Amino acid sequence: MTSMLQELTARLVSIDSTNPTLSPDAAGEEEIAAFVADWCRDRSLDVRIVDADGRPSVVAVARGTGGGRSLILNGHLDTVGVAGMDDPFRPRVEAGRMYGRGAGDMKASVAAMMAVVAGARTMDLRGDVIMTAVSDEEAYSVGTTAVLDSGVTADAAIVTEPTNGEVLVAHKGFVWADVITQGRAAHGSRPEDGLDAITKMGAFLQGLGQLQADLEQRNGDPLLGSGSVHASVIDGGREMSSYPATCRLGVERRTVPGETAQSVIAELEEIAEQCRQADPDFQATIDLTFERRPFSIDAGHEIVELVRTVAARTSGRRPRVSGSAGWMDAALLSERSIPTVIYGPAGGGYHGDNEWVDVSSIEACAEVLTEVAKAYCA
Repeated sequence: MTSMLQELTARLVSIDSTNPTLSPDAAGEEEIAAFVADWCRDRSLDVRIVDADGRPSVVAVARGTGGGRSLILNGHLDTVGVAGMDDPFRPRVEAGRMYGRGAGDMKASVAAMMAVVAGARTMDLRGDVIMTAVSDEEAYSVGTTAVLDSGVTADAAIVTEPTNGEVLVAHKGFVWADVITQGRAAHGSRPEDGLDAITKMGAFLQGLGQLQADLEQRNGDPLLGSGSVHASVIDGGREMSSYPATCRLGVERRTVPGETAQSVIAELEEIAEQCRQADPDFQATIDLTFERRPFSIDAGHEIVELVRTVAARTSGRRPRVSGSAGWMDAALLSERSIPTVIYGPAGGGYHGDNEWVDVSSIEACAEVLTEVAKAYCA
């Protein structure tokens, strides 16, 4: 199967599917979704496209005979941009590694899922094996959201992000918020009339730095550690000779289980209140702009144990249970009461100029997913 999976991964890498939310001139997922859908139809799978404002996701199902449990295999079709890369859509293999944009994150995983769901059609399983190859995970995950909203569900799910042989049972979430300090516009020559919103933001930034220092001292989550906070973007003012009336700061707060958008906004409001107490002229508003919740599942859950047991049997080594700092679509599946675990191939250089996947790990991943499907959907 190795050559087939390598060729399929290479074909997927060769298709530009950079996320248009991240770059307005990016190709998007239309071409790659069409390829995946046609490939699956050619293998007699039930296939449909779920559209989210022009962003297609593919749902391909190997129907069971009835009465068995169903399993979702989830992976994303989109990639980040290619700035700085030479020939990013020409896959090349060197020393057992395939290089190219999306090779590791996560077209090798998509190739493995395609092979598994195609093979499941001939396994005489009672339960359905469902592949969701989705759009937009690298931005707002409109693909997985739309697929779930369309009625797709299952008894369990595996998100096939690359895990380097580990089984991931947790990942961090994040909260985005805007902090807007208020000043008073005036001519630069009249300080008695003006109030500088940008310098007012300086006090808030100091408080943000102290919050990060405080977070580093917390015990945090056993697998994920503590949360974090940083200033992401800042803008204010109109021209050099005027006092700025407003300054806007975009803040990102990475969260661990137990932390919520409400608790994050409360932290930021506390910083603002401290600024007000120190400076009666300080005025600021804080607005929640976006949230993705953290994910966790009990390491002893059946689907986690099954993946670990099968992986140990195929590799000879029981994989370690761990967590990931990066957010994944696992959280969205879990929020729909679908027990979810994360397992996929090995690779590196994700989002970088030399992204790669270990070619042999693609087959290893497909073998594990196949054996899990056989056991779970029997």
